[in-house]
Amino acid sequence: MDHFGEELKKERVSRGIALETITEATKISSRHLVSLEHGEFRALPGGVFNKGIVRGYARVVGLDEDVWVDRYMSAYQQSGNVCDDDVSWFAFAENVSRARNAERDRPAERLRWAGVFVLLTVLGVVAYLVYGYVHKRMLDMPVHAAEQGVSVSLDGPLKDLEPRLVVIT
Repeated sequence: MDHFGEELKKERVSRGIALETITEATKISSRHLVSLEHGEFRALPGGVFNKGIVRGYARVVGLDEDVWVDRYMSAYQQSGNVCDDDVSWFAFAENVSRARNAERDRPAERLRWAGVFVLLTVLGVVAYLVYGYVHKRMLDMPVHAAEQGVSVSLDGPLKDLEPRLVVIT
């Protein structure tokens, strides 16, 4: 029996938990659980599934999942039964783990974009208020010459015409 498997079984037995209980709770086949306890890593499905089996087993027994997964990985690599496919799965799992850790930093990025949005909104409101003020001042200004006190004299052939007030808006 493998040292890792012995310790795992010892923890389960000391807590009085039957393999059937773990099987019912995790839906993991009892043959995989027995293989895990006996250190028969080749009988396990492989890849990240093995980590899931160890994680589920540890959760039901009441052990620290991450510690036991790390112990399993160490025992598995020391057993010499590591397949090329498993190495690829481990690399894949590492990349997924790193990506998830990077996603945890996204709230800071979201907060930054929220600040940009607030700044643009404030600038838009200020621009609207300035436009409204300038537009109102333009409407209040006199447009035609008579209101501005400017006199217009007509010399020549147009002097007999009646002056008209033209308002341009």
